[in-house]
Amino acid sequence: MILTVTPNPSLDRTYEVQALKRGEVIRAETERMDPGGKGVNVSRAVAAAGRRTVAVLPLGGAPGALVAELLHAQGIEVAPVPVVGATRSNIALAEADGVLTKVNAPGPELSGPEQELLLDTVRSQSRDADWIACCGSLPRGLAPSWYADVVTRAHAGGARIALDTSGRALLEALRARPDVVKPNAEELAEAVARPLTTVGDALKAAEEVRSMGARAVLASLGADGQLLVSDDGAWFGSARVSAVRSNVGAGDASLAGFLIAGGTGPDALASAVAHGAAAVQLPGSVMPTPADLDPAAVTVTADIPVDRELREPAS
Repeated sequence: MILTVTPNPSLDRTYEVQALKRGEVIRAETERMDPGGKGVNVSRAVAAAGRRTVAVLPLGGAPGALVAELLHAQGIEVAPVPVVGATRSNIALAEADGVLTKVNAPGPELSGPEQELLLDTVRSQSRDADWIACCGSLPRGLAPSWYADVVTRAHAGGARIALDTSGRALLEALRARPDVVKPNAEELAEAVARPLTTVGDALKAAEEVRSMGARAVLASLGADGQLLVSDDGAWFGSARVSAVRSNVGAGDASLAGFLIAGGTGPDALASAVAHGAAAVQLPGSVMPTPADLDPAAVTVTADIPVDRELREPAS
């Protein structure tokens, strides 16, 4: 079982429009509602793969009830933490030319008792978990050290932790030695405070993040592929992709694929790459099923192309 923790979930509303024109009334052609948040997406990908997952998340108000309903409909067990504030609603406007404009709400502020209940729920739900995936930004009220507390408590209970966050929350959590962290190129550059222009730059940054406490680093480099750096070695994975439809949630699908395959070594990296490549070829935030995967399109090697320039350099 893979337990996910999403401290700041959302109800995501996506509207397809012909063009976004400021100051005018815009009529949407379609409307879609999805449960949102990075950990929620990991659970969705795990469930799509036919594996058991439990999602821990604070939920409040009508938006929170709808998030739980949508998750249940996808076969995901929900361990809700009731909060007074309403779960945030995010808006995405998808134009016909592929441009996506997003408005993300800040979310509710969690009180002291709500914060403690969230930690208690993670602990009580983690007893049967093979992995705990802690993902996304922290809501108002939670200190930057909150993820570090989760890692420490999880390790005390014998669980393994995968962490996907950024900024100060990531730096604080590294001191607690999470089992794997999954930054993208921008988050990796931010963690080491320097730009990344080549795969070699990303490799050095991942090694530096390991020296800061991470036991392994799974770094998403966008269209260039993914890196896995751990005590057992370093590997680079990439995949052929025929056409990109949407990269929303692709990194979350990658993390799910990595954990489903055991969360260690080149085989897990291959699974991560396959899931990420499949996700970008699907619409919106749809998560791939086993039928969407193309393992033959994936290449994993220990011969890392350190001189290859990143198509999307990170600053």
